[in-house]
Amino acid sequence: MQLLLGVLREPLHIDCLLKAIKILTPLLLTICCFLWVVDSTVFTVTNNCKFTIWPAALTGTGSPVQTGFELPPQASKALNISAPWSGRIWARFQCSNSGRFTCESGNCNSGIECNGAGGTPPATLVEFTLAGDQGKDFYDVSLVDGFNLPVKVTPAGGNCPTTSCPVDINNNGCPKELVPQYCCTGAYSTPATCTPTSYSQIFKSRCPQAYSYAYDDKTSTFTCSTGNNYLIRFCP
Repeated sequence: MQLLLGVLREPLHIDCLLKAIKILTPLLLTICCFLWVVDSTVFTVTNNCKFTIWPAALTGTGSPVQTGFELPPQASKALNISAPWSGRIWARFQCSNSGRFTCESGNCNSGIECNGAGGTPPATLVEFTLAGDQGKDFYDVSLVDGFNLPVKVTPAGGNCPTTSCPVDINNNGCPKELVPQYCCTGAYSTPATCTPTSYSQIFKSRCPQAYSYAYDDKTSTFTCSTGNNYLIRFCP
């Protein structure tokens, strides 16, 4: 009989539980929304060039993103990125689709969508690591694979620095000749053996914030608190 009375009193505990849930639900929703914002980043890719470009993306780690799309002059497209993520973005141009989609610059040999393929050098790269070491974002403009279009990266908040290669190096003294040791491969694949050259210094003088060779980290990698969004503008 006492056991039965205990069961009959159980609704009192249920009422308390329901009241607790009612009080905690707004707090839980706030926490969930906060976590979603922190773990989601928006890249807004804008074409300020006077011609159509086909931006492309290659994921290194993390969830895949759209790997290629068309962007007319003055158009923009938002890419939603789930952190943690690392990868690169570049732009293709002078493209045609005569039976097979190909581009004269930055081609990935895989159609409008690059589907995991990188761009054929020369191509100006924008590189990101989201939610990396110590919960920070790391980003840079790299000319290690050569140059094909000017670009600028602007964080949307957090008082974080911009980085760019804003000049057209192709029409401003780009060197034609290169030899293997300048590519930092093989025996030249360490900071001690791969040092700045007269060629990389030409790139550095025109785009001082951009990577000019493989170990150009100190002046070319920038950080921002995780959770910021980024504007990537080609032909800024």
